[in-house]
Amino acid sequence: MKKRFVAIRYRLEALLAVSLVRVLERLRPDQSSTLLGSFCRFVGPYLPSSRIVLRNLELAMPELDAAARARIVRGVWENLGRTLGELPHLASLEENTPAGPGFEVQGAEYLAQQAARGGPVLFVSGHIGNWEMLPPAVARHGTPFASFYRAAGNPLVDTLLRSLRNRAMGSNDVPLFAKGAKGARGALAYVSGGGRLGMLVDQKMNDGIEATFFGRPTMTAPALAAMALRYRCPVIPGYVERLGPARLRIVVEAPLELPDTGDKKQDLQLLVQMVNDRLESWIRQNPSAWLWLHRRWAKELYRAQK
Repeated sequence: MKKRFVAIRYRLEALLAVSLVRVLERLRPDQSSTLLGSFCRFVGPYLPSSRIVLRNLELAMPELDAAARARIVRGVWENLGRTLGELPHLASLEENTPAGPGFEVQGAEYLAQQAARGGPVLFVSGHIGNWEMLPPAVARHGTPFASFYRAAGNPLVDTLLRSLRNRAMGSNDVPLFAKGAKGARGALAYVSGGGRLGMLVDQKMNDGIEATFFGRPTMTAPALAAMALRYRCPVIPGYVERLGPARLRIVVEAPLELPDTGDKKQDLQLLVQMVNDRLESWIRQNPSAWLWLHRRWAKELYRAQK
């Protein structure tokens, strides 16, 4: 009986998700972006998870007053809504349009260098701006990369999301690795064989290594740093800047200089910290653009909220 109830719930959720996507597809990209962005900006601050955003801001940027934190909370939800509203339209966004929906790439020369060089490369970013646009935009410059993803709890909804991402990429051939031990092994094999891999590394990992983020110690995923040091492959940082409704700038930066102290453990620590520092610098430019919805620091710092 329970399994039947779950199956019915999954179908109803999937029907709702498909219906929403169909409605959004009938709108222009900027209209779809604004519709969900406005909805989430209004509703989001009333949700319990907004308390996590506020606490994160208190921990990371204590210099902000209450009004500034409230503005960022609204901005975080608006950005998330816009990101979801733009997902069905990513495949149709054109590069270097004079105005309106579209995208541009700043630092495209670094992508051209990697396309000519060949071999493994790691792209590193965070949940900033419309992070979903990173893979398709980079792919159009000859450097498509595989990604990790967290599967949706509803397998039918997960299939829908994966189809939208594949459509944006224009291909089903670029791997998507599910988070977890099996996906990690697959990603490692992919990189060792010369593949390109993109990773969003801005969330807490309890079994990671300790590094600082906004001046506070936090457990951080070391996988990207470990792969980069093992294969001595380029690590290219980048993020997405939102310029307007469905108008995005992909900022690609020069490859990081990999540490080489002769001490593998120290090199790993240095590279993990280097990535955290880069993420922090991007977030500080526009705090509303980052997804502050996760408990990034030690759980003890959040207990007072329960």
